[in-house]
Parts: sequence; structure tokens; C-alpha cells
Amino acid sequence: MVEAGCKRCVVVWALHERQRQWAVELPLRASIQDALEAARRLAGDEGVPWETAETGIYGEPHPRDSVPRDGDRIELYRPLPVDPREGRRARVQKLRRAQRR
Repeated sequence: MVEAGCKRCVVVWALHERQRQWAVELPLRASIQDALEAARRLAGDEGVPWETAETGIYGEPHPRDSVPRDGDRIELYRPLPVDPREGRRARVQKLRRAQRR
């Protein structure tokens, strides 16, 4: 049960091979940064890029000073290995080279 004046959120960090999540209870005006700090205390040393990862709520980017609502899923995003536009360009170029042969 959530205390009056508090909210619950879930902080999530996903890798290809596994997903980690931490349920945190926060004051109503707590920010994403506050949620990350609470989750970090629960997680210990898990190799999560707490300070550098981009953040969002339910797949939408949000800055760390945003205030999530009760029940929100706060996400830490991995950097993309390749910019999607660059990857597509490389695939198109490879296909064009193959078609010329």
C-alpha cells in the first residue's frame, strides 16, 4: 500500500540478454532523477549507467527533472550501436553495389 503523499514508479534498464527493474516509492513531487537515485540504492553495483543514460517514461524521452506520475515506468536507454539512418544508408549502398555486379 502506498502512503498518502507518495507514489510508486518502476525504474527499468534493459540489455539484450536481460531486463532489470526496481520498484521505488517516492514523494509526489519527486523527479526522474530522484527515482533513479532510489533505484540505484536498491540495485547496488549492477553496471547501470545511472549518470549518463538517456531517460524516458513509457518510451517517450523525458529529461531527468521531469516529474513522473504514480505508476509510471521510468526507462534508462542504451545508446544505439549504430545510428538507424546511417545503418539504413549502409544497407542501401551495399544492395546497390550488389545489383551492379
